[in-house]
Amino acid sequence: MGVQQYISIGIRARFTGIFVLIVTLFGPEPGVAQIGGNNTYEFLNLPVAARVTAVGGNLITVRDDDPTLAYQNPALLNPEMHDRISFNTALYFGGVKYGYAGYAWKPDSLPATLGAGIQYTSYGKMQGALANGEKTVDFTAGEYALNFGGAIQRGPYSYGGNIKAVHSFLDTYTSFGVLADAGIHYLDTARRLTASLVLKNIGRQIKSYTPNHREPMPFEIQAGISQRLKHLPLRLSVILHNLQRFDIRYSDPDEVVEVNPLSTDSVQKEKKFIVDKIFRHFIFGGELFIGKNITVMLGYNHLRRMELTTETKKGISGFSGGLRIKVKGFDITYGRAHYFVAGATNHFSMTTHLSRFTRKKREVKVKDEG
Repeated sequence: MGVQQYISIGIRARFTGIFVLIVTLFGPEPGVAQIGGNNTYEFLNLPVAARVTAVGGNLITVRDDDPTLAYQNPALLNPEMHDRISFNTALYFGGVKYGYAGYAWKPDSLPATLGAGIQYTSYGKMQGALANGEKTVDFTAGEYALNFGGAIQRGPYSYGGNIKAVHSFLDTYTSFGVLADAGIHYLDTARRLTASLVLKNIGRQIKSYTPNHREPMPFEIQAGISQRLKHLPLRLSVILHNLQRFDIRYSDPDEVVEVNPLSTDSVQKEKKFIVDKIFRHFIFGGELFIGKNITVMLGYNHLRRMELTTETKKGISGFSGGLRIKVKGFDITYGRAHYFVAGATNHFSMTTHLSRFTRKKREVKVKDEG
């Protein structure tokens, strides 16, 4: 075994040790299931880019020139993103719209790459009503998050962090919070392998919707690995989410499960639940590169499929896909995610260099002066 192999094994062991330490400190929480509706500011977990939507809803492991990836994992900020700006908008369910705009730059005077962005969610106009059902005036609701982060590279590792200021309003009720993300990214260029570990949404409400009642934050631990194949233009990614809690399976109160210790069927059903609980943490994604300018993306989110399908008709719930095209300096991406049989979301993104816009303004000014 050569020196390089020993170094590679040592690096992987170090990454694994950090991962095990964090999971040990923060989870799992025994006996606690179901993650939906337990926290405030859940909009922070929406995929902010069409590319992320297309590969299953999470992509914390890929490092390239896409500045929106830094929102998923701040450790992905790197000099390739310098001067890149991205605009993203999504059409969600029930008329809800949300979007994200992000920018990254590499200052000459600093060893770090910096990034900033703003995320918004608009719930539209809703009909107000009293407790007895009497209708009142319409009201609106929305949420915003302003984030700023940076990352620095040391050898094959990159370390990064984000801080997010969140403002939420629901009719006359308002809330303000401060949260942070911390990430580590490992890059093995020889093996075309990347791995990441992220702690997301660490923080608290500064101002709650009602006095003396602070809601919990959507804290989450994520880890993942991506492999670019050597003889195929394909990159595969496996992301594990909600690692701070083992059991995230929804327990239906109307589902009656008879457990007979003497029955083989009961034992098999219990084993099936354990496997299901494990795989609900997994998101699988793939990116197929057709030349340099076209990428076809596919994804599968097991938690989404298991929670949003029906027994009679499952369809393609949990699956997603998209197309990424690079043309004349613009990176245009479309992503579509199928949540359940009756509905899917559509996501659009455009990324380019900010200098393209500023250069055009200068050219127009010169023509006007001429």
